[in-house]
Amino acid sequence: MTNALSRLLVAAAGIPVVLGLLYLGGWWLFALAALIGLVALHEFWLLARPLSPLSPAGYIGAVLALVGAELGGVPWMLGGVLTAFPLAFALKGISASRQVPTASISATVMAALWVGCGLGFFLLLRDLDRGRLAAFAVLLAVWAGDTLAYLGGRLLGRHRMAPNTSPGKTWEGFVFGTAATIFVAFVTLYNDRHTYLSIGQAVGLGAVIAVAAPLGDLFESMLKRDAGVKDTGHLLGGHGGMLDRLDAVLFAAPAAYFTVVVLT
Repeated sequence: MTNALSRLLVAAAGIPVVLGLLYLGGWWLFALAALIGLVALHEFWLLARPLSPLSPAGYIGAVLALVGAELGGVPWMLGGVLTAFPLAFALKGISASRQVPTASISATVMAALWVGCGLGFFLLLRDLDRGRLAAFAVLLAVWAGDTLAYLGGRLLGRHRMAPNTSPGKTWEGFVFGTAATIFVAFVTLYNDRHTYLSIGQAVGLGAVIAVAAPLGDLFESMLKRDAGVKDTGHLLGGHGGMLDRLDAVLFAAPAAYFTVVVLT
């Protein structure tokens, strides 16, 4: 009960802020993405502490990815995030850590790409023509899918989806989550079916999100299992850490961006 109440309180406080800044877009949304990205990276550094990640390089690469996404699109975003590689190399050269360079540099660059580009693609999606509607559809669909997958798994879950990675996730929960994701994407985009995405395209976008979002969740679960932790933090109460709330979006946003670009 306490965990459920905590989830509800965090959602009630956070959802209006996120949706409001998403509506405004531009540098308002950039500020939100930068803030949650830095928090998520901090959680990852703690998770990957045995690998001795070179956190300054990761922070800089991720922030430059977001700046690039807001100012110049995909090429600038990639150019920004790739600064993490030479910076990590340079920092490793002066670091006192005895961890092998391959582990330290790889963990740093991976985190910058994962968080920086995942959020960067969400900014790029919002900046597309009719991007506000598309971004709302993606975010609401991810939230709906995550919620219904959790409830469906708790109520009817019998067959584990990935027992060695995330024992709590079931195929029954995945079916519930997929249905919710597609339905919410369809409903969100329905009124613009004649001028933006058709019904079939909206359902297709929902299906892409329904696959990408759980993969993002499983990817983070794999990292947590490797580190031997249940959550990446306790910042969001019953929701866990920032990465625990962000994992699905970090995979869904790039997939949705390219899907929308192709369909429009």
